[in-house]
Amino acid sequence: MRIIRNIFFTLLLVGILTPFIIVGYFLKEYSYDISSVIDYHPPLTTRIYDRNGEKIANLFEDEHRYYARFDEIPPRAIEALLAIEDTTFFEHSGINFDAIFRAIIKDIQAGKLVEGASTITQQLVKNRLLTREKKISRKIKELIFAFKVELSLSKEEILERYLNEIYFGHGYYGIKTAADGYFHKKLNELTLKETALLVGLAKAPSTYAPTKNYDISMGRANRVVSRMYALGWVDDETYNNSLLEKPVVFDDTLTQNSAPFVVDEVQRRVAEIGIADFKTGGYEVYTTIDLKLQEAAELSLKKAYDLSVARIKANTSSKDKQSIKTELLNGALISLNPKNGDILALVGSVDYKKSSYNRATQGRRQPGSAFKPFIYQVALDLGYSGVTELYDIARTYTYFKDGEEQKWQPKNYEKSYKGLLTLREALVHSSNLATINLVNDIGLPQLLREFKKFGIKNLPPDLSIALGSITLSPLQLAHYYSSFANDGVQVEPILIRNIEKGLTTVFESESKSHYITNPAQAYIMTTILRDVVERGTGRLSRVAGIEIAGKTGTTNKNMDGWFAGYSPSVETVVWFGNDDNTPMDRIETGGRIAGPAFAMYYEKLLELYPQVPRKFEVPQGIKEIIVNGKKEYFSDTSKPPRTDTDTNTNETLLF
Repeated sequence: MRIIRNIFFTLLLVGILTPFIIVGYFLKEYSYDISSVIDYHPPLTTRIYDRNGEKIANLFEDEHRYYARFDEIPPRAIEALLAIEDTTFFEHSGINFDAIFRAIIKDIQAGKLVEGASTITQQLVKNRLLTREKKISRKIKELIFAFKVELSLSKEEILERYLNEIYFGHGYYGIKTAADGYFHKKLNELTLKETALLVGLAKAPSTYAPTKNYDISMGRANRVVSRMYALGWVDDETYNNSLLEKPVVFDDTLTQNSAPFVVDEVQRRVAEIGIADFKTGGYEVYTTIDLKLQEAAELSLKKAYDLSVARIKANTSSKDKQSIKTELLNGALISLNPKNGDILALVGSVDYKKSSYNRATQGRRQPGSAFKPFIYQVALDLGYSGVTELYDIARTYTYFKDGEEQKWQPKNYEKSYKGLLTLREALVHSSNLATINLVNDIGLPQLLREFKKFGIKNLPPDLSIALGSITLSPLQLAHYYSSFANDGVQVEPILIRNIEKGLTTVFESESKSHYITNPAQAYIMTTILRDVVERGTGRLSRVAGIEIAGKTGTTNKNMDGWFAGYSPSVETVVWFGNDDNTPMDRIETGGRIAGPAFAMYYEKLLELYPQVPRKFEVPQGIKEIIVNGKKEYFSDTSKPPRTDTDTNTNETLLF
């Protein structure tokens, strides 16, 4: 009897001590660091928005996740989650022993692990700290972890971490990400059925993913709603309506990148700012881009490209030559608000999928005659006027290169000479010879000194400057053209307005501008550039119902075709050319290839924003005088000829 009693007490003692021995073993053998759950900082997706708050793209590395604070999560979402996953969540301490015993019995009956009994706390631990292997050792670690987490965090904090950590399928981590991805909704906009669908994904996201298995996903959601109904958490009407609901599910790409050239440029500029964790820090980037205009710019550039390709093919007999002449052709467009520098649209090629190189910001090409307005603005500011006569005659220039005498005999594009031209007509018809003679008249040293006010660098110290031999990107040319479009004040272009992280502003752009000339002088230039569009080389850029001012540019042998222009509120630069710097087809001038892209873009601009200003405002100090039967504009600097008399000096009259 004593032996039996000793055996009994020994077995009892072993039974009592065994759990403690096992727990002690695991505590000794394993590290139970839960800091990554307590100090929870998962990788977060950065979002890029346009000027109207429309999302342009998501940026992330491994996990696409938006973070939702507990106060952002609707009570319905919590109820739905608890109903299907852990009904007694607010009652247990991280471990549900009743559920564990039920699961053990089913596992014994099946002879293997067939049912889990994990609480939400355990699931959080498993997702954040452990592997998904089904071993007793991992399960014991999970229990210990869960118990420690419950001691360190409130129930609300555990739920917040859980709903931000778990995977919802389709690349979505966190319930806020899934709501946006599957339904294009904020959490507080979800219906009960949509909420049930999301929380139902936690068990098996690949099986229940609605983009792959819609009916299975709906069945799972209905079970969640039914469970809530059985618990008395929803009424009859809500229950019945939810069962019948068929939510619309979107199958988007994770990045949702609707403007890749903009996104690339944002990342380049952020790298210059020095934000190291840009793709994992959950930043919100607010750009100056208008997505509607961005789409209009892309379509306009592509359509102008297609028209050019059709012309080239029609103008070329050999199919091999057609291929050579069109496969390298590309273009770029940049549009901005010249008043504040906001970049509204940025397109770096006709097809991002074929070429992601951003010609709008990185490509540097000669602007040709599109550069001439800067020379003419200097002349106006030195006292020249629109009726000043310039010599449109040929000259031969001699210079030495490598010790040998060279001759330069520039010609007009049309190979004709007028003899004398007014300054206005010289620019309207883009006379090369008149412009070269104007540079000679001003004096190259003085012209280069005056150019410093524009901030233009690396200017050639010779007469080729008259033909635009400098190299510029479309962005740079747009920057300098704001001097004309913004009443004589040059504005630096802005792409990123500000960057936020949570409630903190980590970057905010500063508007930078500087004075070039007074509004009256800039307006005289605008009237000349308006004539370029109305009756000069820029006729194909005209748009009905709005005043446009601008200048074409075609470089030697048609290597580049430009149109740089502006309306009263929007400025745009378009460029076309072959990527290898070979000539385009001889019929592809700046006016022919770039002008139509500009016009199509502004037609869409008027359709989208019919309220934009249509006419240029006349600043104070402008005098309108009839000279030789034609209207001309003068100021206190660009004075009228002494022999003419004013017929109208109303400074506020709109012309």
